[in-house]
Amino acid sequence: MTRIAWFHCFAGTAGDMTLGALVHAGANEIAVADILGALAVTDYALSFEKVQRCGIVATHAVVAVHHGDPNEHTHGAQDVHAHDAEHVSHHDDDHRPYRDIRLMLDEAELPTRVCERAQRTFRMLAEVEGRMHGVDPDDVEFHEVGGVDSIVDIVGACAALEVLGIDRIVCSPITVGQGHVRAAHGQLPNPAPAVAELLAMRNVPSRGIADRRELATPTGVALMVALADQFGAMPAMNVASVGYGAGTRDIEGRPNIVQVIVGDALDAPDPGPGQPVQLIECNVDDVTGEVIAHTIDALLRAGAHDAWATPIVMKKGRPAYTVHALADAGRADDVRNVMLAETGSLGVRATSATRWPQRRDDSTVEVDGHTIRVKVSRDRVKVEHDDAAVVAAALGLPLRVVLERAVAAAGGGDTVGR
Repeated sequence: MTRIAWFHCFAGTAGDMTLGALVHAGANEIAVADILGALAVTDYALSFEKVQRCGIVATHAVVAVHHGDPNEHTHGAQDVHAHDAEHVSHHDDDHRPYRDIRLMLDEAELPTRVCERAQRTFRMLAEVEGRMHGVDPDDVEFHEVGGVDSIVDIVGACAALEVLGIDRIVCSPITVGQGHVRAAHGQLPNPAPAVAELLAMRNVPSRGIADRRELATPTGVALMVALADQFGAMPAMNVASVGYGAGTRDIEGRPNIVQVIVGDALDAPDPGPGQPVQLIECNVDDVTGEVIAHTIDALLRAGAHDAWATPIVMKKGRPAYTVHALADAGRADDVRNVMLAETGSLGVRATSATRWPQRRDDSTVEVDGHTIRVKVSRDRVKVEHDDAAVVAAALGLPLRVVLERAVAAAGGGDTVGR
């Protein structure tokens, strides 16, 4: 059986709301706390409170952080935003660079899937912040998201997913507010830039409503964008439990909650609407194979999901190539401009398409003391070709032998070098 969690973010989403919803749906509080205990973070207390939001009983996850100042407020005591008050200024010690959080997760003895999901969430946040501020993701200095409370929210939500045995995550369209919000960098538009960038990364369906509160926070949106296998309506399943995670405030006229429905997938689940993308193409007959190869690399760096070329025959029997790129609508302009610049084509064309990407996890394996990156999906292991080639040269082994050993170290399955 495939266990599914469908998150209904009709009132927005936040990290603490996601964690609270999963606990309310049946994730054992002690089991979640035991997993969190592996993290190298201290001086916090995690509790779960039963509250009501517009008359609906929900669970409010509260992370109380002690900074040594008895007069300092704790997370959960703030009443600034609708949800987890994520943009309230944190203690200076809570500001952490992404590389420190990544190392902390690697060194913690977390269950494999918990670590992978948490790493994916923080990596996506770092990529977004790095792009916004023009710095390398490793150099991103997390402010609100680097606080102990936000770390506990994110890793705690991943732990709760594991406790519930969730294999597949689906998310509804995400509701956002309007106006502006307060953050470490000052007043920002609502939805916050990080939230808008995260939504654009996967062309996530969303809707705005006339509410000036921060309905969707970076941690909550990052969890959905990083972990959801699909966005859309509730998938076909046998429902096992339902949970409601509460935001800090009780908003009149609308329950300030995230709903999660947990169940087992039916034998023939609806594949869903898929992910809308743009297929961008051009025909070229006056460039070399080396230029085509460089163009493909440039398109991938520009944000294309995939890029490739196919040989064709044009008028008068001239051999040529069609260069293709698949990109989200939010990246289509960048990808189109790169295609024009690199190929010198006089024009490109685009068509709407749909993709159903399968979940794959980034990981590393050891081959005779050398580290090789791999991507692991349900039925195959994709070995990073450049890493395998370096290791093959260092060990004096054929590349195919290194590929086979890397696949075996990752748990088997079909292999593809990339």
